[in-house]
Amino acid sequence: MATLDDATRTQIANIERTTRRSFDEWIALVRASGLEKHGQMVAMLKADHGLGHGNANLIALRARAGDDAPADDEALIASHYEGAQAGLRPLYDAVIQEVRRFGTDVELAPKKTYVSLRRRRQFGQVGPSGSSRLEIGLNLDLPIGGRIEKASGMAARRVRISSAHELDAQLLGWLRAAYDEAG
Repeated sequence: MATLDDATRTQIANIERTTRRSFDEWIALVRASGLEKHGQMVAMLKADHGLGHGNANLIALRARAGDDAPADDEALIASHYEGAQAGLRPLYDAVIQEVRRFGTDVELAPKKTYVSLRRRRQFGQVGPSGSSRLEIGLNLDLPIGGRIEKASGMAARRVRISSAHELDAQLLGWLRAAYDEAG
């Protein structure tokens, strides 16, 4: 099974092959633009250079990374589950394992504090919520109440879980519905 690092290396090679620019040249271009916000960088790369969202996102992530930033996606994900959050990593892994069953087009886009779950667009996100719960964001219009909480940002709703038994058919059904809507 390919790792996230393998997938990232392949993505970088594809960017270089299709654009005929090295990855370092793309990073230098973004840094020279003077843009500071991730979304602005992605928008510029898409609008001015015709890059797809996934490629623009990877370039922007790397352009923003400082010397102390994790060097790859797996290191970034690992940084989410250090210290007090370390016990949540198996639960995160279980969520990702289930989400990957939805289809081969599931893309993981790690951010500073969570992982965006994407198809053609983001359908959810997963990240620690304190030291004892994992937050699963859903881009799905669900009524608030019970397990469903209102969320702000890219995910309209969220569910917080603290054990694998809470990763049940209901929650997986919501994730699957969000995935289907993103396709």
